[in-house]
Amino acid sequence: MKNLDGYHYFETNAGPFRNLSSLSPREVEAISQQIRQKGRVFASKRSSDYITIRRELEQLAYEKFTYKGGKPTQDYPHYLTLGVCPWLETWYKEPNHIIIPWEALPAEVVSFTYGDLFPTMRYEDDKSYRKQVYTKDEIGELIQSYGLPQEWNRTGEHGPERYIEIQVWDNEVIRAYR
Repeated sequence: MKNLDGYHYFETNAGPFRNLSSLSPREVEAISQQIRQKGRVFASKRSSDYITIRRELEQLAYEKFTYKGGKPTQDYPHYLTLGVCPWLETWYKEPNHIIIPWEALPAEVVSFTYGDLFPTMRYEDDKSYRKQVYTKDEIGELIQSYGLPQEWNRTGEHGPERYIEIQVWDNEVIRAYR
């Protein structure tokens, strides 16, 4: 397998690893409303029930990961892509990114979905990677079978998969990169 690192994309002004899931419902609603009103970035297009759905999907991913032996230290993940994904830069007015080396992603607190968590868990078709969470040991085989979505689906015309998402279930892993 290629040496693939984790990429975390963010708005330069806001800084990295700003996570809505770490906030109270009141704080999330206030921030979400500001983002929707400004309407300048990709997140401004999210539905009003986005955070409710996100938390449900995070809980599902958490359960699937722990079932496979994962040992998350928190209830919500931080998100990265496996490998570079230039499309994500279009989500931001002033994009930036941080790279976390593959070796710095501990297997016990890192899970993967083939595509973003939302379409992976919600899109209905017969692809074997739907509604699945993978471990660090499993993701290489999946890449061997399907390739990297950011290579075969750069424009999104072949489905909702645009990248492999990494869920980091531990603040300590990302602390050094803040």
